[in-house]
Amino acid sequence: MPIATLSVYFFLQAAVILFACRLLGQIAKRIGQPQVVGEMIAGVTLGPSLLGWAYPDLQAALFPPQTLDTLYVLAQFGVGLYMFLIGTQFRSDHLNSRLGGAFSVSIAGIAVPFALAFAIVPWLVGVPDLFADSVQVFDASLFLGAAIAITAFPMLARIIHERGLANSPLGTLALTAGAVDDAAAWCILAVVLARFGGSWESAWWAISGGVAYAIFMMLVGRRLLRQMVDKARPDAPLSDTMLAVLLILFCLSAWSMDAIGVHAVFGGFLLGACMPKGALVEKLREMMQPFVVVFFLPMFFTFSGVKTDLGMVLEPQLLPAAIVILVASFAGKGIACYVAARLAGESSRDAKAIGALMNARGLMELILINIGLQAGVIKQGLFSILVLMAIVTTLMATPLFNWIMRRDEGKATAIDKS
Repeated sequence: MPIATLSVYFFLQAAVILFACRLLGQIAKRIGQPQVVGEMIAGVTLGPSLLGWAYPDLQAALFPPQTLDTLYVLAQFGVGLYMFLIGTQFRSDHLNSRLGGAFSVSIAGIAVPFALAFAIVPWLVGVPDLFADSVQVFDASLFLGAAIAITAFPMLARIIHERGLANSPLGTLALTAGAVDDAAAWCILAVVLARFGGSWESAWWAISGGVAYAIFMMLVGRRLLRQMVDKARPDAPLSDTMLAVLLILFCLSAWSMDAIGVHAVFGGFLLGACMPKGALVEKLREMMQPFVVVFFLPMFFTFSGVKTDLGMVLEPQLLPAAIVILVASFAGKGIACYVAARLAGESSRDAKAIGALMNARGLMELILINIGLQAGVIKQGLFSILVLMAIVTTLMATPLFNWIMRRDEGKATAIDKS
């Protein structure tokens, strides 16, 4: 396809994507769901699951395979920038306060999903269209364990903030456990990607390179970034030069992770997490976040949706595997974190709320499985199953959390009146 034709397709695709994501995002907000849930569903509806099922010729004409490379680049750039912005909001104090109380919840949220993954993967590798033929059982177990263990940390933080629980014991424990679980899941994914690239030699190169880069950023990069932050004036807008420098640093950080065999999103998040909090970070988010969230993320959701065929989940050969994976996902995260929180001395209400929040996967799951699909670790069938799991668990999180909180608040009010 000529380059000029690619641009014609892209502008039309962008208009359709933005309209669909904005429409379903607003509908989601009206029924009490985060807007991002509606945007996730919008991406799936533009793929073969709905538009391709109802109007296959229209879907094929709107998203021909030759145009998906352009959509992929924009999606990866956008999700990398989003993870950079999420990193700027990462608060290390959540890892320090109530770390002891959150330790058991974090361990349960990691250990149980991986135990279930190692238990079911020997059977799953024999099911067609789930894992690549060259993937070993050990690597497949690690990947599925990471997919089950990951938490929608940005969504978790947003719910806690909107409920005014950021500094409460419940909020601090959930944020700490979510941060630790996601860090572990991303590290495991890095190991899987490195091993799948060839051998343990390439894996150790990627792991050691990633660790060295993280240490450099924490010890040296943070000091250099501090000098930049100190130059930003709270009463002045962020200069074009400063913005350009930060974007250059983002691109270099993303490139360095890609170059050593990990993934660009790790570089983006690490750079953001090492940014000292202050006026510069606030202004940066104010300038970039609206465009990244409104324009780039819908591209990522749609690229994921075009790759998702939920009809595959109902196929006789995949349906049993889908049911097992969904059950393992719910039990391995929500129930495990609830039991761990109760054993750690948390109240029944707080333990249920933690289980509901930790069970959401959201955008983080989509990022992880897209990386796995692009790397050739998983196939289309497992990708579709895990997209469905991400949507269902994310849909359940907010109403379940609100129901738990209202129910116990209502009980407390009734007791007080009596």
